[in-house]
Amino acid sequence: MAANEVYQYSLISALMDGVASNGIPISDVLRHGDHGLGTFKNMVGEMIVLGGEVYQMKADGSVVHVDPETTITPFATVTRFDPTTTVKATLKDGKKDLQALLDELHPEATNHFLAIRLDGTFERVEFRTAGGQCRPREGMVDVCSRQTTHTFEGEMGTVIGFRCPGYVMGINVAGDHLHFISEDRERGGHILGFETEGEIEVSVAVMSNFRLELPRGDREFNEAKLVKDEEGIKAVEG
Repeated sequence: MAANEVYQYSLISALMDGVASNGIPISDVLRHGDHGLGTFKNMVGEMIVLGGEVYQMKADGSVVHVDPETTITPFATVTRFDPTTTVKATLKDGKKDLQALLDELHPEATNHFLAIRLDGTFERVEFRTAGGQCRPREGMVDVCSRQTTHTFEGEMGTVIGFRCPGYVMGINVAGDHLHFISEDRERGGHILGFETEGEIEVSVAVMSNFRLELPRGDREFNEAKLVKDEEGIKAVEG
């Protein structure tokens, strides 16, 4: 795929329905991008794709490097990231300030996708990780009810994510969906909140091409209801 085109495998609504026993090799996903996020088989941990390298963020907050040839994903979103805007900014109020900054930088992109990368020192970063399903087809709300949260201060690292337009809620996560990984690649997870005291680097790309690949030959997916649960998605991804 060309730079700044979104590739997505499966649906967030499928994860909500517990479709996570199967998937595709992550190496297949990496053919479409080097920047992204997702999860792993049975929703065991959070995924971050940074510079083409794949990391699994585990329930205890630790991070391991993943072999994409031997690991599968039931859900992932990636792009070949080529930022169209890069600025320095202080995000004291974290996600709220980031939202305002993105609106200011790209007011024309309300109905487009944005790829986001933040690099610098985070005064505080709070993230969560999920330990995975206890049984096949266990839904994401139940999985995330057992999530663990971690808070670190003065942490250097990188935030990777996407802003998706509201009309894709249920297909993906509408709004800003962000994962954090520390500079030493030892800690990370799904961001719940953060703040910065000093400036960090904010890189953004506006994207207008979106490719969706659905699971094939997957009984769980074929039997899933796939009814949009907006409140449930906001609860687990907010």
